[in-house]
Amino acid sequence: MTTPAGRPGRPGSGASPVTLMPRDFFARPSVPVAPDLLGCVLEHQTEAGLVAVELTEVEAYAGDQDPASHAYRGKTARNAVMFGPPGHAYVYFTYGMYFCVNLVCLGNGSASAVLLRAGRIIEGEELARARRTGRPRGDGSPREGRVIPFRDLARGPARLCQALDIDRSLDGADVCVPESSLRMRWPEASTTARSAQRNVASGPRVGISRAAELPWRFWWEGEPTVSAYRPAVPRRPKLVTP
Repeated sequence: MTTPAGRPGRPGSGASPVTLMPRDFFARPSVPVAPDLLGCVLEHQTEAGLVAVELTEVEAYAGDQDPASHAYRGKTARNAVMFGPPGHAYVYFTYGMYFCVNLVCLGNGSASAVLLRAGRIIEGEELARARRTGRPRGDGSPREGRVIPFRDLARGPARLCQALDIDRSLDGADVCVPESSLRMRWPEASTTARSAQRNVASGPRVGISRAAELPWRFWWEGEPTVSAYRPAVPRRPKLVTP
């Protein structure tokens, strides 16, 4: 077992050292990795500051064996990171406006990965809120406008990426090393995962039409930051004018 990487607490925070998750954690198939990620923390350090999210909802994808996976039809320039080593971020752009982040699992060309669907902001709420409500002021504070409920700040894969300022520039980021700006760490004593016993629920993945019956979406029961389940909507056939 690889020794987990540690790093000092943040300056001036008085925080105890945190421990990054080891690569061996991700060197397994995505289906068992996914529920084990609940309660773990994804953090992103930028010049504007640090935002950290405690994961509350995830989905597993099994690479070229999974018809719903981006890797099902093989390796492309877009999904190349999925075929690489475990413990790296696969970031993709969707619907012409949103980013989503996955964590690569297993390795050895398997293209197994876990989509991070939702989480609870545990550090950097003000910065996350500024990103979610529009461009922040020069001092990092949010502009006047709509008020987003706390539970919605990272509720859904696109909102999670927006709150954490994740885009395609982070595709391939190694989340297991302290020098990376995007990191995965074990939960601390103050987080929900350690402060209460939580029940893990599972069910169909969101918005997919193939392999939709597989119960590979995992979430904490009763957790308000979990996104709403939406099945795929069949495309209407195009009308052909005679």
